[in-house]
Amino acid sequence: MVKIQVINLSPYELPKYQTDNSAGMDLRAFTDSKINIDSLETKVVNTGLKISLPKGFEAQIRPRSGLAAKHGISVLNSPGTIDSDFRGEIKVILINLSKKSYSIQPGDRIAQMVVSKHETIKWSLTEKLENSIRDEKGFGSTGKN
Repeated sequence: MVKIQVINLSPYELPKYQTDNSAGMDLRAFTDSKINIDSLETKVVNTGLKISLPKGFEAQIRPRSGLAAKHGISVLNSPGTIDSDFRGEIKVILINLSKKSYSIQPGDRIAQMVVSKHETIKWSLTEKLENSIRDEKGFGSTGKN
């Protein structure tokens, strides 16, 4: 378990796992009034959360499956990335991909956040890559299913 420092500017509880096996924690809209998102419109929604991730970790901001399936609401830059050196408020870029307007109320769960380890790489410039079974075969090359 990793402990992460958090500042909560909102009146809502901290994000939490909904089940013991959940990977993501729901983020809530921190707003004074409802936010309408028209069809094909994007809005940046505050969460009221600021975090300090350890080096080697990132927070990924992802859509909530229920909002996506039922209302066409998604995270535009999915997954959004919160780097370990960012200390500002986490904000979510939502897009309405449906044909109907959608309203977000203060405190609504709008996205989920997954905290993950990541590697830092160092490039090794070369003239030739190792062969693989796939080699340069691209889109759809591994079969229809």
